[in-house]
Amino acid sequence: MYTSDQRETLRSDQRETLRSALIAAARQDARISGAAVTGSAAGGAEDQWSDIDLAFGIGDAGTMPAAVADWTERMYREHGAVHHFDVTIGAWIYRVFLLHIGLQVDLAFAPAHEFGARAHTFRLQFGVAVERAHASPSTPSELIGLAWLYALHARGSVGRGKLWQAEYMISHMRDQVLALACLRHRLSAVEGRAWTACRPACPSRCSARSSAVWIRPPTYTHFGPPPTP
Repeated sequence: MYTSDQRETLRSDQRETLRSALIAAARQDARISGAAVTGSAAGGAEDQWSDIDLAFGIGDAGTMPAAVADWTERMYREHGAVHHFDVTIGAWIYRVFLLHIGLQVDLAFAPAHEFGARAHTFRLQFGVAVERAHASPSTPSELIGLAWLYALHARGSVGRGKLWQAEYMISHMRDQVLALACLRHRLSAVEGRAWTACRPACPSRCSARSSAVWIRPPTYTHFGPPPTP
């Protein structure tokens, strides 16, 4: 068994070796028309906590299910995968693996006619990629709508005495507000990536307001007595 420190060292040491091995294997797979490094490594922001993100184009879309299955078997057989799940966006399949050393590996598969940069974090390693529009970020209108929607559901959850549901709704409402602040300061509003950078840019009154909605452990002391059955 590894200690936490040993796992971090091992993960950092093996990341580039594993990424290189996966790209080399992709070159030998005749079904793959192109491969790209994506994510933090492609954007020059990789650190010891980063995962591995790769994208593969599949020349014949009809072979994609078999290709995904074969690469899944490879990840378990050769690289110590212990679990995986899928995220599907259009024709893209993102198969997300957890390795036994605590490293996440994301392998994206797309038909060749759709294989191209969905964001600026895309670095082609071999083969061909098509030119495509980048995925559109959330608009202020969408974030505002989600914020008031979560606020309404939070109020209803408190009124029903469903405190854990209220915590869930208030946390999501806060997420939308912080994403709006990021957009205002021309920072990424995706997955909280720029929240730390956004805070110094926000006026102190805005930071104070956002801090006020951090949830303490929900008890009836905070929210009032439970409703009478």
